[in-house]
Amino acid sequence: MFRDEAVLQCTAGKGGQGCSSFRREKYVNMGGPDGGDGGDGGSVVLVAETQESSLYRLARHVEARAEDGRPGEPRHRTGRRGNDEVLTVPVGTVVRDAEHGNLLADLATDGARVTVAAGGKGGRGNSRFATAVNQAPRHFERGMPGERRKLKLELKLVAEVGLIGLPNAGKSTMLSVLTAARPKVGAYPFTTLDPALGILSGGRNGRDVVLADIPGLIEGAADGKGLGHRFLRHVERTRMLLHLVDCSSEAADPVADWRTIREEIEAYSAELAARPTVLLATKVEDDAARAQAEALFAAAGAGLQVSAATGDGLDALVRLLLGRDWEPAEAGF
Repeated sequence: MFRDEAVLQCTAGKGGQGCSSFRREKYVNMGGPDGGDGGDGGSVVLVAETQESSLYRLARHVEARAEDGRPGEPRHRTGRRGNDEVLTVPVGTVVRDAEHGNLLADLATDGARVTVAAGGKGGRGNSRFATAVNQAPRHFERGMPGERRKLKLELKLVAEVGLIGLPNAGKSTMLSVLTAARPKVGAYPFTTLDPALGILSGGRNGRDVVLADIPGLIEGAADGKGLGHRFLRHVERTRMLLHLVDCSSEAADPVADWRTIREEIEAYSAELAARPTVLLATKVEDDAARAQAEALFAAAGAGLQVSAATGDGLDALVRLLLGRDWEPAEAGF
């Protein structure tokens, strides 16, 4: 099941207690203090991995708790450090403090990691307190408690190209014909509820191009209507937008549909609205649809006429996507 939000309570391990001990060996008088330090507590760590695609597993994780450090031991032996609790999250996860709302980390690359709750430091043993005037100290320290923090995790998909448009504009179908992704496709009276990713192979420099099917937006999405903000945040990381508009003979007003989505994008983020965008007139399969597409281009600007059913225009679209130089420096995350 796809989840793009989760709340997680994190508790790091506390440090182990220092040891109060004195050296006792046969034939050795006045051995002196030899209590070792306690081990540090384990930390809670998040690591981004491409194998993860959803926050569903963490959403079911009530609390992440790291191991406590072990107490110090005689003969200056330090207690064992507590094991870290390492949790994997999808690439693109944004980590915030749930109580204060401040950004802790943006795990936008594979292997990125962040310590969200640091383990407590172990206490010092009595051997640490020996001085010239106090050669037999019995004093030792207790370990420090580990950090506790409540996190809010949000997933923003990482993709070069984002497919946007009103429900039933043909985004899922377009993703299925351009890539090996197989989202549910059909004339549903509702929009796709979960974003989907697909990979278009053969780009410049041998890089694959990742496409994200962003669930259909509705009017008022920028104000939170429907699932607006949840959907819109998934296009924030994309480097190019494909704006799909239904121009079939059954479409009522493609120009109005185009304007609806543009206004929502502009209301949500001026930076996102300025991102390179290719307008796609979809479902162009007859003369009436071609007339609708021409009227759309006259109002909105140049674009491509495509049909997933007949394949018309898809070669030009693929050449456009694969011909771009998707260098990492261009990401601007």
